[in-house]
Amino acid sequence: MTHPTHIRRDHTGDRPLLTALQLAEQGLPVLPLREGKGPMGNCRACRNTACGGRPNMKTPGPCTCAAPCHAWAAATTDPTVLTSAAWAPAWRQAAAVAYHPGGTGLTVVDLDNAEAVAWARQNLPTTRTVATTRGEHWIYLGTMTSRNAVRPGVDIKSLMSYARWLGSGTGSMAPLPDAVRALAVKEPTAARPALSPAVSAPAGGGQCPHRSPAYLERGIAMAEQRIEEAPDGIHRTVFRMFLAVLSAHGRCGCLTETHIKRLFTAAQGRGESLRHCEDAWSNAAAALGM
Repeated sequence: MTHPTHIRRDHTGDRPLLTALQLAEQGLPVLPLREGKGPMGNCRACRNTACGGRPNMKTPGPCTCAAPCHAWAAATTDPTVLTSAAWAPAWRQAAAVAYHPGGTGLTVVDLDNAEAVAWARQNLPTTRTVATTRGEHWIYLGTMTSRNAVRPGVDIKSLMSYARWLGSGTGSMAPLPDAVRALAVKEPTAARPALSPAVSAPAGGGQCPHRSPAYLERGIAMAEQRIEEAPDGIHRTVFRMFLAVLSAHGRCGCLTETHIKRLFTAAQGRGESLRHCEDAWSNAAAALGM
């Protein structure tokens, strides 16, 4: 598969559909972005998982919607789809074009500020670089798990993710290095004490059962699934799931920032703001006297 090397950068007043078609012709799966760099909202038929799709966009699910729903999962190289009547309203609203890096064998290291760029220059192999509003995209050949906030100002966008198209950039693409892969599997840091206060092990000196990776993973995965599949009342569902996780795992000290981020990501995938997530978490902790 070839990778675009000469498609122009999007600017206000440009035609996103034309750019999308040029990118698709070169094998890059694309989708429209609304103002604010977010994907188009799901259509009425797909809202609240009515279509059976996954609103957190981990998989497209069985949804066969003709509209550009489910963010990265809608990305396509098919010009018939891109120019279809179902996509026309989205292109009329589009402020920019995004692409699915993993869908074309790429990984984007999104460096969101000058400090992150300086870190990359000291720690990562040089590769193709694209200037962004606040930093740079470093693009490597190869795919991996996408993950946000792997370090201050650094996100990884590859499989099951999208990145804004900001031009072809400069330089040759290097193979995805182990240094980038390692960022996504970095050892988790301890959770903030205010969110998951640690207490002593259960009476009798037995090992805390919540420290079993499988036990804790099931609890987090179940909470994610309940949030993702809630048919309605998402605010109430998020609070209930946060309350359940804290009730089961909040007093033994086994929750980490990674677990909390997973829950917040599931909630934000359903449209919850970061502020609502923080409030729901704080309220759940307060209800349990934490």
